[in-house]
Amino acid sequence: MSSEHTYVINGATGDWEIVMGLEVHAQVKSNAKLFSGAATAFGAEPNTQVSLVDAAMPGMLPVINEACVAQAVRTGLGLNAQINAYSRFDRKNYFYPDLPQGYQISQFAHPIVGEGEIECERDDGSLFTVGIERLHLEQDAGKSIHDLDPNATYVDLNRSGVALMEIVSRPHLRTPADAAAYVRTLRTILRYLDTCGGDMEKGQMRADVNVSVCRPGQYEKFIETGSFEHLGTRCEIKNVNSLRFIMQAIEYEAQRQVDILEEGGVIDQETRLFDANAGVTRSMRSKEEAHDYRYFPDPDLLPLVLEQSFIDDLKANLPELPADKRKRFVEELGLSEYDASVLAADKDRADYFEKVLEGRDPKLAANWVNNELFGRLNKEGLGITESPISPEQLGGIVSLISDKTISGKIAKDVFEIVWAEGGDPAKIVEDRGMKQVTDTGAIEKVIDDLIAANPEQAEKVKDKPKTMGWFVGQVMKAMGGKANPQAVNEILAKKLLG
Repeated sequence: MSSEHTYVINGATGDWEIVMGLEVHAQVKSNAKLFSGAATAFGAEPNTQVSLVDAAMPGMLPVINEACVAQAVRTGLGLNAQINAYSRFDRKNYFYPDLPQGYQISQFAHPIVGEGEIECERDDGSLFTVGIERLHLEQDAGKSIHDLDPNATYVDLNRSGVALMEIVSRPHLRTPADAAAYVRTLRTILRYLDTCGGDMEKGQMRADVNVSVCRPGQYEKFIETGSFEHLGTRCEIKNVNSLRFIMQAIEYEAQRQVDILEEGGVIDQETRLFDANAGVTRSMRSKEEAHDYRYFPDPDLLPLVLEQSFIDDLKANLPELPADKRKRFVEELGLSEYDASVLAADKDRADYFEKVLEGRDPKLAANWVNNELFGRLNKEGLGITESPISPEQLGGIVSLISDKTISGKIAKDVFEIVWAEGGDPAKIVEDRGMKQVTDTGAIEKVIDDLIAANPEQAEKVKDKPKTMGWFVGQVMKAMGGKANPQAVNEILAKKLLG
């Protein structure tokens, strides 16, 4: 792997590299929880979405939610992963004060989704592949609240039993930026599939980041042999909930480990938390190995056996995924790799663009969406779904440019009017007299008058053709910006350059 895409830490005893694998917990988009019919809406009053099953009342038995199973399979298909027709739920035993059962129902030896891979894109446009080790379904815990009373902890069980997909990557990530790009790509895929909302601020996605450091060349040996002995001892940073924090946590943790090793110490395998305010990781507990969790098959749930027809039906109805959409935008619409990547990176953006595009020039439509619209939205701090200009309105502006009813300059004025006041762009142009002048006779008269009034400037153009821009500006000014720019340039060139 080239050093360009490897994060190198320069230590006193030589260089170090980092290796990462991520466990991303994605909340399944569903109306009910994994094993009960309780609601999953965000922001409800505490303990108002809790069934007797979620509260672990005696005698209450879990019942699998088929919709959650379908969402996990759809996600596995979107990750180019193996769908396991046979999977099983296990009890993972560990104490958490907000885990009413005293154990978590999860999957261990037999997950619903096996190995897969996804292609990710860096900011510079280069691509890299990350292997997926597995995806399994499990239930979420509740939430402990410590800041309502100095002497007591409150527990909200609304999230208890909410379905999660834990997506475990292979340790294929080598830089903090690549880790963020991987999570960003994964979130985009889940949103396209509509299997997870992906809002990290609402807890719909969070990442456990496993970080280790090793000497240059050791990672390549790991890839060749598959033996983890070539990699350093890893530490797991739990529940990181933003792309920026993921990068900050990795940078701090990698440097911390290098500093310990440089001083002759050893890395303890442990679970750590990231303190976003201080920008540091802190020890949470020593890392338990899998056998410490005392997994065993959940006696209340039968193994999950999927019919092939169930998998095939889900596969047949998958939407176009971001990588395929990006490729189509380039190959069929002729867009640049950059424009295609920007548009396909977010489902709402892509949907907006395709509505603007309907029957119109792809490159012109992409330019107005990517530059004019996104530029203004970013300036105002708005998302694409909050745009005051609908795709139909922006498409109308693009059509007016294409059929030469208005120039690009006038189009920007129309854009501002529609942004502030709304309305039909075509009617605005008609009612406000904004159509561009295409009458070459009228344009020619203005040009003749300017040349007659500025003979020395006209002579200068013959020696320095670039100075013709002065005449273009004067013509546009004289005609209130409504002259057809192409006609202006053609007539000026004919009269001044021969």
